Amino acid sequence: MRAAALAAVLALCAAPALADPAHGEWLTQSGTAKVKIAPCPGKVDRLCGNVSWVKNPAEAKATDANNPDAKLKARPIMGLPMLWGFKAAGPGKWTGGKIYDPQSGKTYDSKLSVNPNGTLKVEGCIAIVCQGQTWRKS
Repeated sequence: MRAAALAAVLALCAAPALADPAHGEWLTQSGTAKVKIAPCPGKVDRLCGNVSWVKNPAEAKATDANNPDAKLKARPIMGLPMLWGFKAAGPGKWTGGKIYDPQSGKTYDSKLSVNPNGTLKVEGCIAIVCQGQTWRKS
């Protein structure tokens, strides 16, 4: 009996922690790209996201040509950091992050929240004005 109880406790301890609902691959609102969201390298308490897929094969070979930093213009769109630095702000909510728009080369303050239907609300903000998109898990 004790052995069975001990085995059950050990199984629970060995079970992986519940995944954060924002972790995973998300299809952008336009459907032209996917962003993989996961803990930031070296900062597991923060969320980051990189481009993991693009619909148009020509864009997969494209570079970050619109970046205002000349040193970054040659980096490929595939793997490009789009989201970084988000910290948890409550269940299903993250704030304090940045979002990069490779089409304009601009970076915005950003926040994320998981909607009740499982979609992700991604907002880019300038001062107190925010514009949002809804991404779907893929």
